[in-house]
Amino acid sequence: MSHLLFHDGQFYRDDKVLAGANSRALRYGDGLFETMKVNREKVQLGEWHMERLFHGLRLLHFDLPHYFTPQYLLEKMVQLAHRNGHGRLARIRLMVFRGNGGLYDPENHYPHHVIQTWTLPDANHQWNENGLVVGVHEQARKAIDVLANCKTNNYLTYILGALEAKKQKWNDALMLNTNGNICDATIANVFLVKGDRLFTPALGEGPVAGVIRRYLIETLSSKGIEVEESSVSQALLLEADEVFLTNTSYGMRWVQRIGEKTYTGTRSRELYREIIAPLFGP
Repeated sequence: MSHLLFHDGQFYRDDKVLAGANSRALRYGDGLFETMKVNREKVQLGEWHMERLFHGLRLLHFDLPHYFTPQYLLEKMVQLAHRNGHGRLARIRLMVFRGNGGLYDPENHYPHHVIQTWTLPDANHQWNENGLVVGVHEQARKAIDVLANCKTNNYLTYILGALEAKKQKWNDALMLNTNGNICDATIANVFLVKGDRLFTPALGEGPVAGVIRRYLIETLSSKGIEVEESSVSQALLLEADEVFLTNTSYGMRWVQRIGEKTYTGTRSRELYREIIAPLFGP
């Protein structure tokens, strides 16, 4: 079934050709993206997504027109979801990219943009009673640099992790940074529970600066519960009692097994019900 997309100020059918052979987006992955959720006609935590996006746009030296604001993008996302019949519960993908040109001679630095939406099932707002099976991807390592916390269109490291996950029949793959520590998963951030302590890779370890990661850390902090943002070695992963993943689409999912190690999910379920479920609403 065909749906609409939003491209540079206009709504089009989703089979529209958006880029040609001279596109820097195709040649170099020159741009950023955000994956968000529309929940009851509103972009969930949209302001935080826009904060991350606009930090990346400044980092990549885009020239932003006066109208290109967080409010403009959030309004167009909700409009598109509504027109596609996805306003109740949907996944949104916003991509911002530079236009044509070579590496040293872009035609301009205008933020070309595309928004797409897909409906999500009701199970998206439910706790996963069957824990995930996850593995550790060893081949491609993520660099710890100024781009590490952004969601850039150059996604090759995560692509290799996802390909291995599919081959091994994992639900996701944990990614390592160039120091050999856990940084995140292909589509999620990583949290560990060990006794009464919660851990997650620090932003200085190279994970994407996840919005649900931030929401969970700040909400727990407001309740007097600190999450230790630190280096997470594979040894600590094996010592943990519980492991769970977070992302905007599903909120939180507990991990049942990594390799030969199995994990419980009691504390993860409590956190989900206390913090994540209320975010989704009734």
